[in-house]
Amino acid sequence: MSEAPALSVAHVSHRFGARAALADVSLSVERGRFTALLGPNGAGKTTLFSVITRLYTNQEGRVAIFGHGLDREPSRALARLGVVFQARTLDTDLTVEQNLAYHASLHGIGRAAARDRIGTLLDRVGLSDRRADKVRTLSGGQSRRIEIARSLIHRPSLLLLDEPTVGLDLESRADIVAIVRALVREEGLSVLWATHIFEEIAPEDDAVVLHKGRIVARGKAGAIGQGAESLEDAFRRLVSEPGRAAA
Repeated sequence: MSEAPALSVAHVSHRFGARAALADVSLSVERGRFTALLGPNGAGKTTLFSVITRLYTNQEGRVAIFGHGLDREPSRALARLGVVFQARTLDTDLTVEQNLAYHASLHGIGRAAARDRIGTLLDRVGLSDRRADKVRTLSGGQSRRIEIARSLIHRPSLLLLDEPTVGLDLESRADIVAIVRALVREEGLSVLWATHIFEEIAPEDDAVVLHKGRIVARGKAGAIGQGAESLEDAFRRLVSEPGRAAA
């Protein structure tokens, strides 16, 4: 158990009627690593996240978080998990602190402990000065940073982020990436980062390419491809010719 990866997805398949959204998907996120899940729109990234977070019950295969299977130990597994979904989910009529305090209460965190934790997290995401402001006054990038803080309120060890920078300007995107990478580097957080923005991925990152519900490539981001191909070129080839998947 102690050597189990942060996340293990083994032979997971999921269908919506006749359409296969995921087909025999296997991947892992090692402890303390930033893993990129690359895929175009419709690749199955959000469906996979929904299976991992148990919004959907996977129809085939197994998911485990730090060795705790979602099928047998769902509470223990999900207690280690934090999530930032693609859709914005903050209550815009509440303040930053009220949003975070409400989420803390859902995890059974007392008021005094929640107050301290909120302060620490707002410092971490650089928004301690917006604590009393209503969320509707924040920019898109600031709202995303609050969502990251919210996902960390219960001290998870694994963080899933589904296209967290979509719709943000370049500076805001860079801020979000820097915050999450600092969490990996300084706190040993394990991260699965779903994206189609190549600039967010470093050559040394673990990477998985998902296309039409299937894994078509995996490995270090800088090593996916053929010859002098860039990651972006390799990605475009893989999703246009999935039969030529890189090992």
